Amino acid sequence: MKKIITVLAIVILGSLMVGCGGSKDEEKVVEEQITKIRVATNPMFAPFEFMKDGEIVGFDIDLIDVISRKIGLELEIEVIYFEGLIPALEAEKIDLVIAGMSATDKRKELVNFTTTYYTASQVIVIDKDNQDIPTFDSLNGKKVGVVLGYTGAAMASKIDNITIEKYSAGYAAIIDLKAGKIDAVILDSEPAKGFVRENSWLKLASAVAEKEEYAMAISKENPELLEKVNDALRELKMDGTYDRLLKKWF
Repeated sequence: MKKIITVLAIVILGSLMVGCGGSKDEEKVVEEQITKIRVATNPMFAPFEFMKDGEIVGFDIDLIDVISRKIGLELEIEVIYFEGLIPALEAEKIDLVIAGMSATDKRKELVNFTTTYYTASQVIVIDKDNQDIPTFDSLNGKKVGVVLGYTGAAMASKIDNITIEKYSAGYAAIIDLKAGKIDAVILDSEPAKGFVRENSWLKLASAVAEKEEYAMAISKENPELLEKVNDALRELKMDGTYDRLLKKWF
């Protein structure tokens, strides 16, 4: 399966067709458009999506690769900052978002979500010698790092008397944690576990937030794609493909 990776670039093909109404060339362009699925992600969220040897890899990437083949569409991957994913979807610059995204009520007002493909939770990452932050309530009075657009940022905003430092990626917050610029980082559980495995000076606080569901986001204007992706996901769970991907990445 050929993957087309476009970094921070979205081509609006409609502008190329102005003045060409009814021509065979126009019909060909339209036909080419519907043979592709434009998928956006933010590859700073291992093991779901991250960069390795110049390629975007991860659980989400393998999953959408298999789904795209199952529904007969060529996969085109575009990289967008996390907070720009839903706006790009609403503007119809992309067809689908897969980025370890939680299907929150607020996001559901803007886009449709597929059925859940992974369940996670928010956790607190701290220095291994830190004994002051066992729970989310103990973040009171602390400096806390969060990633822009992530669920952890919304959670932090509900905690009283904390100073929130915002980052574009989890690793940037971890760097500041090591430098002593912040006291803790709120992250999704799987990326957080990865940081702890790779850095012996880190640990997870004992507190774990309520479960949240990851799903793929699709425009409310594209119910047909939503149905196709849900059907494909259900088949992958039934035939064992989904479990094999889980075993590979987790």
